[in-house]
Amino acid sequence: MLRGRRRCRGAVLLLLLASVLAPLVLYGGSPVSVAVLPDSTVASAAFDREDAPNLVWPQIAASEVSLAKDLTIERLGEHKNRVLSATDHLQAVEAASRSRASGKPDASVLREEPGSRNADEEDAPVVEGNDRARLGQGGVIREVVGSEGSAGRFAEAGDSEEAVVQNGKEVGIKLPRSIDAEHKDGSDGAGENIISGMRATENLTSSENRDATMSREQQTRVNYRSASHSTTSPDATIRIIKDQLTRAKTYLGFFASRGNHGFSRELRARMRDIQRALGDATSDQQLPQNVHSKIRAMEQTLVKVRKIHDSCSGAVNRLHAVLHSTEQQLESNKRQSNYLAQVAAKSLPKGLHCLTLRLTNEYYLTNSKDKEFPYAEKLEDPKLYHYALFSDNVSAAAVVVNSTLVHAKKPENHVFHIVTDRLNYAAMKMWFLANPLGKSAIQVQNIEEFTWLNSSYSPVLKQLESRFMIDYYFRNGHARPDENPKFRNPKYLSILNHLRFYLPEIFPKLSKVLFLDDDTVVQRDLTALWLVDLKGKVNGAVETCRETFHRFDKYLNFSNPLIAKNFDPHACGWAYGMNMFDLSEWRKQNITKVYHTWQKLNENRLLWKLGTLPAGLVTFWNRTFPLDRSWHQLGLGYNPNVNEKDIRRAAVIHYNGNLKPWLEIGLPKYRKYWSAHVDFDQVFLRECNINP
Repeated sequence: MLRGRRRCRGAVLLLLLASVLAPLVLYGGSPVSVAVLPDSTVASAAFDREDAPNLVWPQIAASEVSLAKDLTIERLGEHKNRVLSATDHLQAVEAASRSRASGKPDASVLREEPGSRNADEEDAPVVEGNDRARLGQGGVIREVVGSEGSAGRFAEAGDSEEAVVQNGKEVGIKLPRSIDAEHKDGSDGAGENIISGMRATENLTSSENRDATMSREQQTRVNYRSASHSTTSPDATIRIIKDQLTRAKTYLGFFASRGNHGFSRELRARMRDIQRALGDATSDQQLPQNVHSKIRAMEQTLVKVRKIHDSCSGAVNRLHAVLHSTEQQLESNKRQSNYLAQVAAKSLPKGLHCLTLRLTNEYYLTNSKDKEFPYAEKLEDPKLYHYALFSDNVSAAAVVVNSTLVHAKKPENHVFHIVTDRLNYAAMKMWFLANPLGKSAIQVQNIEEFTWLNSSYSPVLKQLESRFMIDYYFRNGHARPDENPKFRNPKYLSILNHLRFYLPEIFPKLSKVLFLDDDTVVQRDLTALWLVDLKGKVNGAVETCRETFHRFDKYLNFSNPLIAKNFDPHACGWAYGMNMFDLSEWRKQNITKVYHTWQKLNENRLLWKLGTLPAGLVTFWNRTFPLDRSWHQLGLGYNPNVNEKDIRRAAVIHYNGNLKPWLEIGLPKYRKYWSAHVDFDQVFLRECNINP
C-alpha cells in the first residue's frame, strides 16, 4: 500500500517536472533526462531543498494538481509566444549581419560602440552578426535573462561562448551554461533548475519591458552616432540638422491643431537654437563646435514629442484634411490670379495714358497745314510693300513701324497703313507727324470714317452692339463660375479686332497686304515675303501644330454637328499676327461672304467662343499656305522658355499672350527686343516718365 502511494506520488512529480521543464527546453537549457531518474531520486531532489515544507506532495489534492498543471500549460503558451517573437528578432539581426558582410548598411540594426553600454545593461543579451545562426520558430534560443545575483538567472559566470569568424573578425554570441550539470555533492540539479525556471518565467516579462525601454532610450544616441560616423560626406551634419528641422516643423503643425503649447514652445526653442548653429553653413567645417550638443538636444525633444504623438492614422487624416484645404485654396488663388492677370494685361499703364493725352493735346494745337503726311501717292501703289496695322496703342504701333524700317533694305518701298479708333486717332497721327519716317509713306485712318462698316453689312458688328453681348461683358451675373475670364475681355467688343476680315474693302486698289499685330517686332527685312508663291491660297501663315493646343479641336466646338461635318479636329492651326494676304484671290473667292456666313451661324456662340482666330480658322479653311517657321516666332507673351536661338533667327517675334513688353508684368528677358526700338529720349516719353 505504501509502495503504491509512493508510485502515485512519483508519477505526479514526473508530470509536474515535465510541465515546468518544457519552458526551459524552449529557452535553450539542456533538458534533464527524466526517464533515467528513479522515482525516489526525483522525490528526494524535491524534499531536500530549504523550502521543502512548501512541497508536501502527499497533501496535494487531485484538483490542486490539475489546477497547477493548467497554470503551467498556460505559462508555457506565454513563453512560447515570447520565444517566437525573439526568433523573429534574431532572424532580422541575422539578415542585417549578412548585409554588413556584403558591405551594404542596414538601418534596421543599430550597433553600439564599445563602452556605450551602461551598468544596467551589462547582463542584457549581447547579439552580434552571425551568419551561422539560423533559428526558426521551432529552434532553440539561448538567452541570458535577469541581472547578476537574482534568483531567476539561468546561468552563472563561466557561461560558454560560441565564436565564428566573419570578414576576418571574431564575432561572438554569449550563451548560458547548460542546466543539465549535476551538483558536485552528487545531488541532481533538476530541482533547483525547476525553481529557477519558474522564477525566470515570472521575471521574463519585466526583463523584456526593461530591455525595450532601454533600446528606445538608446535609439537616439545610436542613430546620431551611426549617422555621424558612417559617412564621410562634408555636409553630413548639415543634412542631419535639416532633417531634424523638417520633422520639427511637421510636429508643430500637428500641435497647433491639438493645443499642446508646452511642447510647441520647447520645440520652437530647439529649432531656434539649431537654426542659429546652422546659419549659412554649407559644410560641416563651418558649423560651431557646440553643434553636436544642440543636435542631441533636438533629437531628445523629438523623441519626447513622438511619444505623446498619436497614431499614424490620425496624422494621415489630418494631412488629408490639410491637403484638401490647400487644394481648395490653391484653386481659388488660381482663379483670382487669372482674373487679375487679365485685368493687368488689358489695363492701360499710367505712362501710356499720359502719352495719349499729351499727343492729343499737341495735335489740336498744331496748325492744320502740318497735319498731313508726305508721299501720299504711294498709298495706293500696288508695286510697293504695304503693311496693315490695326491698333489703339501708340507706342506699340511705333515699335512695329520702327523695327520694320530699321531692317528694311529699301525703306522707301515700304508703306504703312494704320487704323485706330477715334479716341486714339489724334494721338496716333501726332506721334508719326512728330517722328517722320523719312522716305517711307504712312497713313493713319479713323475707323469711324468707314461708313460702309455698319451693323447692316457686318454680322459681327450687329452682334457686338446687341444687348446680350453688352450684358455678358459688363454684368457678372451672366457669367458661369468655371468660364475662362479671357473670354469676357471687353476688347472683343472693339471692331478693330475684326477689321482683318475686311482688308479688300479697306484697300480696294491693293493686291497684297502684310498684316501685323501691334505686339510684334520685326527683326529682318521682310521684302522676300512678297515674293513667296501662295499657290492660289488666300492666307500665308506659319502653322502651329507642333503644340496640341493649337489644333482645331482646341478652338472649335466639335460636339456641334455643323463643325464636326466641315472640319478636321486634328488639323493644324496657324498663327494670326503676321499674315500675307493675297487680296486678288480674296476677292475672287469671296472670302468676306464666307466669314459673314459663319458669323451668322455663331450668333449664340455655340460654334466657338469670341475671338478672331477661331473665325479665321473656319474662314480660311483649306485656303491657307504654310510659311516657313522662321518667319514668325510666337510665345514671348506667355512662355518663359522660348528657345533663344529661335528668337534670334525669326523674322518677326510675337508677344502673344498677356505679358506684353510695355506692361510691368511682361517677361523681363524678352523686353529688350521691344525696348530696342523705343526712343526713350523722345520728348513726349520723357514728359510722361516712360523709361526702359
